[in-house]
Amino acid sequence: MHKISIRPQWTISHDGLDMLGPRLIALLACVAETGSIAAACQRAGLSYRHAWDTIRQGEAWFGAPLLQMERGRGSRLTPLGDKLVWADRRIAARLAPALDTLASELEVELQRVLAPPQRLLRIHASHGFAIEKLMAMLRDAGVDVERVYTSSQDAAASLHDGASDLACFHVPHGALEARGWEFYARWLVPQEHAVIAITDRTQGLMLAPGNPLRVTGLGDLARPGLRFINRQRGSGTRFLLDALLAEAGVAPAAIMGYEHGEFTHAAVAAFVGSGMADAGFGLERPARHFKLDFLPLATERYFAICRRDALERPEIAQVLAILRSEPFRAEVDALPGYRARRCGEVTLLADVLAAAGIDAG
Repeated sequence: MHKISIRPQWTISHDGLDMLGPRLIALLACVAETGSIAAACQRAGLSYRHAWDTIRQGEAWFGAPLLQMERGRGSRLTPLGDKLVWADRRIAARLAPALDTLASELEVELQRVLAPPQRLLRIHASHGFAIEKLMAMLRDAGVDVERVYTSSQDAAASLHDGASDLACFHVPHGALEARGWEFYARWLVPQEHAVIAITDRTQGLMLAPGNPLRVTGLGDLARPGLRFINRQRGSGTRFLLDALLAEAGVAPAAIMGYEHGEFTHAAVAAFVGSGMADAGFGLERPARHFKLDFLPLATERYFAICRRDALERPEIAQVLAILRSEPFRAEVDALPGYRARRCGEVTLLADVLAAAGIDAG
């Protein structure tokens, strides 16, 4: 299948006249990552002179400095330059899963015109980093995949409605497990569905670097003035946080920003990293990527569910083979907050529910 990539690109215009393009933003991002204009030039593939011309043009356009040179300490962005870089990161973090979903839809449409795929594997998944690894390995193995990143509830509903072959979402470990399964119960048939283990992962509070507000637990989110960024309604992460707050006796209404939801873990992390919020809730991997502090609060299992009779399909067999492989386990174990445990293990949903103390009927 042909591979389609869609990347966000944004510009800034002033009074409807000239526009500031993406080249400057990309260069500033390289400076932020390397701390050196020389290293940024090498990474961006620009000459030192061209890089400085680009920066000076941007500074003239804004009428304000973007970069500061410090003797013996390299280069650092001004507050304006930093804000531009974080805007770029937030755009990418928010849009990447949606654009990947659109790219997959276009790939399938194109393939149906050129040469209809004999076996198409439709995966609807709550976005995560282990599932990204699985998707990439399936492509490398030549499996035609239609991938849709969506909320956990919508993923479960897609399996129920016959819109997907695999639905991937997550349920907490421990005392909240039964409530987690009940969150999806209306779309599941215990005797007809099977659970395929993918990974364990940790969720918790993403905090500004250095944790300047000294947040030590969920109760601190209700402090006056503390700004919070949430996930969207219908997501498994939003459900998990609601449950944890109920256990801790913290009222969501007391948390400033609780109703403002982002659609990905990376978007939450970028929101905090940009200084627009003091705390968010999500996975450790994006928190570490954006150099945030992270306070672990809960572990959960991320898995795929399919119909029992689909387990014999060659595409599902390929999924199981990848999940059980050492390369997949190594990739997942390298992700902060992830643990490759029981990867590819298949269990009847009725048995999983019984082990969680739920009467599967």
